Amino acid sequence: MPKISVIIPAFNEADSIAHVIRELPQSVSEIIVVNNNSTDATAENARAAGATVLTEKQMGYGRSCLKGIAHLAKQEPPPDIVVFIDGDYSDYPGELNKVVAPILERNMDFVVGARTKALREPGSMTPQQVFGNALATFLMRLFFNAKFTDLGPFRAIKYQQLKALEMEDKTYGWTVEMQLKVLRKKMTYTEVPVRYKKRIGVSKVSGTVKGTIFAGVKILGWIFKYSLR
Repeated sequence: MPKISVIIPAFNEADSIAHVIRELPQSVSEIIVVNNNSTDATAENARAAGATVLTEKQMGYGRSCLKGIAHLAKQEPPPDIVVFIDGDYSDYPGELNKVVAPILERNMDFVVGARTKALREPGSMTPQQVFGNALATFLMRLFFNAKFTDLGPFRAIKYQQLKALEMEDKTYGWTVEMQLKVLRKKMTYTEVPVRYKKRIGVSKVSGTVKGTIFAGVKILGWIFKYSLR
């Protein structure tokens, strides 16, 4: 049985975090919630639902993911697979087995849960999210011949391959950095279509003008940085 660990970055997700934790499959070995300086009961609710709760006081999606990875690095043995999922309940946690299946059945290194239009609840992605994803994946196809169609946060990767990526982005560029490095290192990858619904609460990225602009700059910055190498 493979050891699967789940990392959930969370900032003010008190109303949703327990739903995410409780709907993850029993096959998961450990659920790690990284509380990113929340001002609500995110940490308490996550702990009560059975998660390991870590604290990252410096704001940043990438920082939270890196905190979770550092926790895994101390384990012996480490996990075989690491899954990332958001804490806002926009993904369907029960689809984890679907997301990790290509790793287990086809020995893929990396899998993105793609939020395809046919499976998205109307209004679950803002127009700027849809445009940003389309632009980023178009540029990855143009520069790197990539087959990605989404920068979805629900994703799975072999632990040893995750280590090899040497992830570094601390904020909004985390997802695109991971995908670009997978391409650069010629790892095997695929996408699986996943359902997507309206999140609980307001998005910290696409829900604000500042967040949208910073995310866009970060994502395009990573793409152009790698295209020039």
